[in-house]
Amino acid sequence: MANIYYESDVDRSAIAGRKVAVLGYGSQGHSHALNLKESGIDVRVGLREGSSSVAKAQEAGLEVRSIAEAVAEADVTMMLMPDTEMGAIYTEHVEPNLQPGEAIFFAHGFNIRFGLISPPDSVDVCMVAPKGPGHLVRRTYVEGGGVPCLVAIEQDASGSALPLALAYADAIGGARAGVIETTFTEETETDLFGEQAVLCGGTTALVQAAFETLVEAGYQPEIAYFECLHELKLIVDLMYEEGIAGMRYSVSDTAEYGDLTRGPRIVNDAVRAEMQRILAEVQDGSFAEEWVAESRGGRANFLRLEAAGHDHPVEIVGKELRAMMPWISAGKASVKETSGGQG
Repeated sequence: MANIYYESDVDRSAIAGRKVAVLGYGSQGHSHALNLKESGIDVRVGLREGSSSVAKAQEAGLEVRSIAEAVAEADVTMMLMPDTEMGAIYTEHVEPNLQPGEAIFFAHGFNIRFGLISPPDSVDVCMVAPKGPGHLVRRTYVEGGGVPCLVAIEQDASGSALPLALAYADAIGGARAGVIETTFTEETETDLFGEQAVLCGGTTALVQAAFETLVEAGYQPEIAYFECLHELKLIVDLMYEEGIAGMRYSVSDTAEYGDLTRGPRIVNDAVRAEMQRILAEVQDGSFAEEWVAESRGGRANFLRLEAAGHDHPVEIVGKELRAMMPWISAGKASVKETSGGQG
């Protein structure tokens, strides 16, 4: 069983008196910086010159520095930029300003797990990864709650890296909900696999294929959209709140019987074998190598696939139908949620 820490397990003095630099002011960056500040932590935001986020951070009452200045001032640096940009930023701005005894933090293990960043032996290397988007990390903190976090220690140069990481997680609200101990390797590999096989890749491919199956059989695209995409939220919400068994209890017996007998025909042995291959590509680093090369090469394939997704019939039909349901987007932020970003 995993080690789970709560507020009563945290030594808040571990971060008291420390100076923290949050690099990036995107989805996670803004929530970390604001939550830290309101927890009484001495925090500054590091941004690239000319970043559109400078004004946003200043308007929120935060101190803003260049990335190099923020790192030089601080003794705890949290890296919250996109995975593919982080290595270059680290080499140019962060590494020259790290001092022995300091700590470098990440909210995702990608760059450490795949060797794109190699901090010196003299610093702590820690992870604090909220299991939710930045707006939720911020909102729950303001409401007096928190989002569960993962915590991991890759390098404990000081001998007190775990207490420091737990104190950081507590300061952004994570210890109110629970902080689960993991490793950089476990977090990175499970995160990438989950995104590819279920949360993004598996789900979108399943929805598109099911939509196409109904439309090709002569059913109206609007009806296919509701059955294969729109109602997915109901099922996911039930699983989110009650688990799979709770979802099955809440749907009709007809739906549950179809689930139990036909689901295994969709996710069959061939699909499971493909999942194993996808996991192997994550574990051996070939996915990371492919993605970094794609990004450095201008993202031509990424952009082509993204455009094809935008033009899929389910998107065209969905846009028209969602216009009939303005409550869906009411009050929603338009910021694209990512694992990092400097906005």
